[in-house]
Amino acid sequence: MARADGGPPPPVHRGRPRHRGHRRPHPRRGRARGPRRTGAEESVSENSTPETGRAPAPTRIAIGGTEGSAPYEVLVGHHLLGELPALIGEKAQRVAVIHPEALAETGEALRADLAEQGYEAIAIQVPNAEEAKTAEVAAYCWTALGQSGFTRTDVVVGVGGGATTDLAGFVAATWLRGVRWIAVPTTVLGMVDAAVGGKTGINTAEGKNLVGSFHPPAGVLCDLAALASLPVHDFVSGLAEVTKAGFIADPVILDLIESDPVAARSPEGPHTAELIVRSIRVKAEVVSGDLKEAGRREILNYGHTLGHAIEKNERYAWRHGAAVSVGMHFAAELGRLAGRLDDATADRHRAVLEAVGLPLGYRGDQWPRLLENMKLDKKSRGNLLRFIVLDGLAKPAVLEGPDPAVLLAAYGEIAKD
Repeated sequence: MARADGGPPPPVHRGRPRHRGHRRPHPRRGRARGPRRTGAEESVSENSTPETGRAPAPTRIAIGGTEGSAPYEVLVGHHLLGELPALIGEKAQRVAVIHPEALAETGEALRADLAEQGYEAIAIQVPNAEEAKTAEVAAYCWTALGQSGFTRTDVVVGVGGGATTDLAGFVAATWLRGVRWIAVPTTVLGMVDAAVGGKTGINTAEGKNLVGSFHPPAGVLCDLAALASLPVHDFVSGLAEVTKAGFIADPVILDLIESDPVAARSPEGPHTAELIVRSIRVKAEVVSGDLKEAGRREILNYGHTLGHAIEKNERYAWRHGAAVSVGMHFAAELGRLAGRLDDATADRHRAVLEAVGLPLGYRGDQWPRLLENMKLDKKSRGNLLRFIVLDGLAKPAVLEGPDPAVLLAAYGEIAKD
């Protein structure tokens, strides 16, 4: 099978399965032993305590079960891969680690560690970023699962950024009509948005995430140690979703960013962990009561209507966070011109986004194409465009069928020559 980017198919790295005659727990799988350090982790965390050399206990954020889904936890901390065996559970025999090409070493190390613990582990390498979110790549993953004899008791683990966890969750949702999966996001975007909430999906030529399923993970491990090696532009891109959480629900996030914008751009910043935890809690509170976006969950799409249109227009060459940043700036101006949002909060969007280095505008001549793209947005109802706007700080609401002249005027406020 050809890879989505035109190259050869991504390799499937197979471990040596251990064939066991009985379905009893492997000696190293016992839950009573607690989490252990894995070969995919460093020996001692920079955030470990001097007395023990161990990282502090992770923050645990509960996601309530709803609409038939089981509750699960999001763990935030350092060096959390030792938590995987407990999440995988005793019934699983096979584990598939789906990872991007950029994390080939991490994916193989995790596969080898799981194989050492007695699982029949494979690592499926997929293209980086949005290139992985195609039907062709999903089909490649299904082929790998089929060739490995994957059953309904086995587990998929998605390791990587938001695109990888979107794909891994979608593969898990569609294999045998649904198998368990675990998200191990390695980017800010993946931690605060993509891996939390149960949305999974792939892109099509018609738009972003138009094919997908609501399939919550069995657990999410947000290992902050992974952010240390993240390129600055990727880290900053993820701050768009953090900022979004501040505007729609938790203004303390904005206060923390404004107190030291330079530090907010760094994985080692004094408030990095708190910013991520607060952002996850915002999403957790929303999705716990609305898994399938039938109501309040729509507010999480703040900035995404125009943002997704920009991504499609750029053929997904733009980072998601950059597009959402422009989308939030547009939504703020739309809210202001529609008489919904006060000037101070609208102006604060520009100030905060600019302070962390996120883009504010897009090409003015592209409005007709963006308008057509937005008509395919998931929030649209019939021919009516629907936008999430603010009626004030942390007061998100829906604006349905806005006057086309107001839309154009709002875009004029953010358009670049």
